[in-house]
Amino acid sequence: MEKRKVGIMGGTFDPIHVGHLILGESAYCQFGLDKVLFMPSGNPPHKRNREGRASLEERIEMVRLAIADNPHFELSLAEAHEEGYTYTRVTLERLKKEYPDVEFYFIMGADSLFNFKDWKDPQRISQLATLVAATRYHISDEEIENAVAQVRQMFHAKVEKLSTPNMDISSKMIRNWISQKKPVRYYVPENVIRYIEGHQLYLHCE
Repeated sequence: MEKRKVGIMGGTFDPIHVGHLILGESAYCQFGLDKVLFMPSGNPPHKRNREGRASLEERIEMVRLAIADNPHFELSLAEAHEEGYTYTRVTLERLKKEYPDVEFYFIMGADSLFNFKDWKDPQRISQLATLVAATRYHISDEEIENAVAQVRQMFHAKVEKLSTPNMDISSKMIRNWISQKKPVRYYVPENVIRYIEGHQLYLHCE
């Protein structure tokens, strides 16, 4: 029986924006995924300085709102706990144990490939999931291809390049715009904007 294919989009999503959604949808289409899990991470102990940021509960709710109208997007709380980040290897091992019939596609920024060797247990991560590298920050095709080749060689990893436009949108940029009272329409889903305004989030971000 053919394995189901599930994508994983992890992050703080502080806040979630259209860049995250486009990456998830692009991966879904390009690799014929059955669904994409959006996995907000907890508040890590080493990042206590979260002045003006959203709480874990608020970030979860914004993800829930953003993906509500997409039947193949799903909220996962696998990493949403106050102890902070779980190592990717730990999360993937737990998911593999729960869903042995699933092939996981771990979606990451192409820039993460450059320091993938410094991650916790990169060899094991490579065994547990296909790595999907999305273009970010105007990294050249040549740089991405070199990074992909290096990770494949070092860890015998399955690495795929996600074909998407290079969108320089970041949660930090969105937070800054909101604190400066700049409009973020079309960068953030409308229902998430209403939630941010209703809860007065990001008004005093650095």
